[in-house]
Amino acid sequence: QVQLVESGGGSVQAGGSLRLSCGVSGYAYYRNCMAWFRRAPGKQREAVALIYDAAVMTWHSDSVKGRFAISQDSAKNTVDLQMDSLKPEDTAMYYCAAKLGTGCGLLDTYNYWGQGTQVTVS
Repeated sequence: QVQLVESGGGSVQAGGSLRLSCGVSGYAYYRNCMAWFRRAPGKQREAVALIYDAAVMTWHSDSVKGRFAISQDSAKNTVDLQMDSLKPEDTAMYYCAAKLGTGCGLLDTYNYWGQGTQVTVS
């Protein structure tokens, strides 16, 4: 059974950094997709970063490109999101998600989700 557990959220001032971590169990990175999504109050859920096949391919949304970086740590079995130069508009609940197979950009097809971790930027 696939289990995803996020950690690392918190409150930070604008310009600061946080590193989110998604602990993964029951899931193989090989030729599969993982992602970080976020949902801000009153807004739709959006994908901020994708990673395919243990970093063969990564993608970051325009809103976070150059500030956020998704990576996979095989030793710790985590998928991490390094967030630098945080802005108040980055405030949201952040979710780790996974799916089997290709088509990482098909955002409605992620069927494994963590419980979320809150990021607040003031």
